Amino acid sequence: MRVLSFSLLILLVAACKSEPKNQPETDAPASPMAMSSDTLIYPGEKHFSSIRQITFGGNNAEAYWSFDDRKVIFQSDYGKWGMECDQMFLMQVGETFKDKKPPMLSTGMGRTTCGYFLPDNEHILYASTHLQGEACPEVPLRENGKYVWPVYDSFDIFVADLEGTITAQLTDEPGYDAEATVSPKGDKIVFTSDRSGDLELYTMNLDGSGVTQITDELGYDGGAFFSPDGTKIIFRASRPKTDEDIAEYRELLARGLVQPTNMELFICNADGSGLKQLTYLGNANWSPFFHPSGDKILFSSNFEAEGGFPFNLYMINTDGTGLERVTHGKTFDAFPVFSNDGKRLIFSSNRNNGGNRDTNLFIAEWQD
Repeated sequence: MRVLSFSLLILLVAACKSEPKNQPETDAPASPMAMSSDTLIYPGEKHFSSIRQITFGGNNAEAYWSFDDRKVIFQSDYGKWGMECDQMFLMQVGETFKDKKPPMLSTGMGRTTCGYFLPDNEHILYASTHLQGEACPEVPLRENGKYVWPVYDSFDIFVADLEGTITAQLTDEPGYDAEATVSPKGDKIVFTSDRSGDLELYTMNLDGSGVTQITDELGYDGGAFFSPDGTKIIFRASRPKTDEDIAEYRELLARGLVQPTNMELFICNADGSGLKQLTYLGNANWSPFFHPSGDKILFSSNFEAEGGFPFNLYMINTDGTGLERVTHGKTFDAFPVFSNDGKRLIFSSNRNNGGNRDTNLFIAEWQD
């Protein structure tokens, strides 16, 4: 899962707070502000000129544009659509799903995550556990009082057409293979695997050949995306340092678990060289995505929160300067993804959910 398991994140509270080294450079109020009565845009969200809500129930996230910006693939567990856990759904841009169900492109078996379009706009890839069984795998929430996230060793990466027919299986190694995204150049896939014994980033060709490990530091490396020109990769990572933290990380990973509460952003070249840490904020910094310029990163963080929430969107330069708060919600904004033409941003949010835990998709017209 490229996400910090978005349905689990809605329950995540009381993350350990560390003193941030990056501070927001913005004139917007630091405290969350209420939504006005006639708009989905909160006060201070100057980068949004308009917002349209797409889904209206359940947990909806990981929405990614086709290369021609005409379609979106996303995952949902909406019970009214008959879902018990996340499956892949297709949206034609311009549609909304208040009174209808989108077409499902996954098998409906097991749990799926991390859908992404291939360059032909007619195929998607996604990770699924369905080869191990039809049932949704169990989702543990706590381990010794701490929040944990399952890393299912039954996840493999598949390709399907827009009728939902699986046309290829890209991974078949034992263990976790998921979180795959495609370079805008259309030549490479980056994904996370624990085949080395740790959760590292790998690249491969579109047909699954040429698998190459590109990270090798202890900790969870995941949620990776290529820059618009395909030359760089942004991702989130944990980096346990103390003997106690290292032992805990390894013990949990041996049982297919990680703790999602302390992550920072890292950036490197597409071959893994030039690795550097981008944020030093503390708490959970994740779901990064490149701004269309390639010079900035949009991401979600709760570093300003004292009790785990809220998660808001922030933007930072690729040299670590210029941190700016983008959204001003009281609960949860995450998974920001720009359209390929750079004009629109799709993201997940708790806004306008009537006070429940539903996480819906929104498309905003972006202005710099």
